[in-house]
Amino acid sequence: MEALLSMVLFAFVSSITPGPNNIMLTSSGILFGFGRTVPHMFGVTAGFGAMLLLCGTGVGGLVLAMPAIYLALKAAGSAYLLHLAWQLRRMRFCDSVHAPPRPLSFGGAAGFQFVNPKAWVMAVGGVAAFLPQTAPGGIGMLCLVFCVVNFCCISVWAGAGAALRRQLARPAWQKTCGAVMALLTVYAAFSLWM
Repeated sequence: MEALLSMVLFAFVSSITPGPNNIMLTSSGILFGFGRTVPHMFGVTAGFGAMLLLCGTGVGGLVLAMPAIYLALKAAGSAYLLHLAWQLRRMRFCDSVHAPPRPLSFGGAAGFQFVNPKAWVMAVGGVAAFLPQTAPGGIGMLCLVFCVVNFCCISVWAGAGAALRRQLARPAWQKTCGAVMALLTVYAAFSLWM
């Protein structure tokens, strides 16, 4: 029970803190509302769950132990986030010309986890910290706890974006919010290198 509580707390802290997924989900909530962001949320959770399973088999340690692979992951993740920041800077939330046609799909969100260095660090850290303490079937418990806690946490970020959407009726607020979200996304891209 003590290990389970520690696992829940670790999953909560690592999932609720700002990072690429949370910034992207907030942006999606603003642009498309909560309902249309749900597939993105499920994709994040499913992709992260698959990553946890891979890390439980030792693949995560191998990825982090090979500097070239880890460097490629950081570069790809950063490039995607900078592209997203550029798109956010130009978006107007009520203007169909500057808004993207649809939110990130389930598959796109699941795939993004594999180029998201924060997700790799969370997965490897979770496996290293909790897998040795659990029973032989512990990877299943670890995945279940992380996926449930993660989904709850990212729902908060998507919900916050959807709540902001209602407040962005005036173009001046839209431009300011787009600039702030773009700056946060640039910060997330550069934070991958720290």
